[in-house]
Amino acid sequence: MSGTEKKQAGPGVRAMIGLAVLGALAVLAALFFPDQFYLWAKAIHIIAVIAWMAGMLYLPRLFVYHAEVATGSPQSETFKLMERRLLQIIINPAMTITWVLGLWLAWKGFSFSGGWLHLKILLVVAMSGLHGYFSKAVRLFAEDRNEKSARHWRIMNEAPTVLMIVIVVLVVVKPF
Repeated sequence: MSGTEKKQAGPGVRAMIGLAVLGALAVLAALFFPDQFYLWAKAIHIIAVIAWMAGMLYLPRLFVYHAEVATGSPQSETFKLMERRLLQIIINPAMTITWVLGLWLAWKGFSFSGGWLHLKILLVVAMSGLHGYFSKAVRLFAEDRNEKSARHWRIMNEAPTVLMIVIVVLVVVKPF
């Protein structure tokens, strides 16, 4: 490396820096704007949900493409890297933030009451289960042990969408 070249931080480091900044902003909001912290928590929760869903919608699409290439091929190795980074750098932290702030918001804003909220939490548990299923798939693909077809992953690609639609309707409409 020449004297003019600079080593750049990897994607994991950049993601951790982003999470640290988000956490610091949340702490500052709680300290300096305690009466508005609920709104700040809600905003950060929504940002985390969007990031989680973006990853949950993209990961099974990567699986579709990955299932169609030969094991050990350069394309397969690229997909392994993409899947692992997406899961570890975006999806896992976003899900964690979603759960932590979501539970706090449910307690602070609704005292865990309302049938719509109970159903929403149940569906978020289902989304988390799907997240676990996708996490296992990332591991199996990394070990060249995927046994699922591209068709299976095309079908699984729809599951997060369906869950997300029902969850959003519950939150906005609060039907019961």
